[in-house]
Amino acid sequence: MSRPAAGIPEKLFFKIGEVCELAGVQAHVLRYWESEFPMLAPQKNRAGQRVYRKRDVEMALRIKELLYEDQYTIAGAKKRLTNELRGGKLKVVGEEDGHAESTGAEAANGFSQPGNHARTIAPRTAEERQGLKQLASELRELLALLEQETKGRVK
Repeated sequence: MSRPAAGIPEKLFFKIGEVCELAGVQAHVLRYWESEFPMLAPQKNRAGQRVYRKRDVEMALRIKELLYEDQYTIAGAKKRLTNELRGGKLKVVGEEDGHAESTGAEAANGFSQPGNHARTIAPRTAEERQGLKQLASELRELLALLEQETKGRVK
């Protein structure tokens, strides 16, 4: 991820501006993600302002990683997150020290169950991200060729 989990300040609650700064996105992007990803659902305080917990910040960072770095579509990222949460596999890993923080089933319980060996999802290397970007570009080119071929047959 662009920001390691270790970089999240030890606070109980975060305002939307703080989360935007940590995630490196604008507030309207974060609000859009809230509408698309049910697992990103900050509470609101009495004044109606969004109040994010640490797990919400971690979720926003994971969503950003899936969308921007791994180049998932919204639907693909939603499906991936759902599967990770269902399996208790979602872990946010700090890049600097390899420190993992759970945001899945373990975090919901507040502790790790004995024998619960959740798989850590490590951040992709720059080389892997570049390879994925190249693959995505090639797939787009193939899609464009197929669309041209299909249009040629229709005429």
